[in-house]
Amino acid sequence: MADDLENLTSKELHDRAVERAVRHLDVGFLWRLTRAIPAAQAAAGHPDQAEADVSHLSAIVNELVHSGGGEVADALRPLYIEYLSD
Repeated sequence: MADDLENLTSKELHDRAVERAVRHLDVGFLWRLTRAIPAAQAAAGHPDQAEADVSHLSAIVNELVHSGGGEVADALRPLYIEYLSD
């Protein structure tokens, strides 16, 4: 299954992981994802956004919803693959 997940785009991984977490009311995963977003933004070359997110929880929740695209989603791929492989 992990090999199949590796072939998905970062957007597809995001969508599957978030959909699964919502469907199963897995607040633990959503919280892990929320905490991982600032580091992913820094890794994607957006350290200013990461700092702002740490300061503003509402920004983090917004990023959770929109973390399925671009470089941030790419940086979060390992988290999505780990979660979807369980």
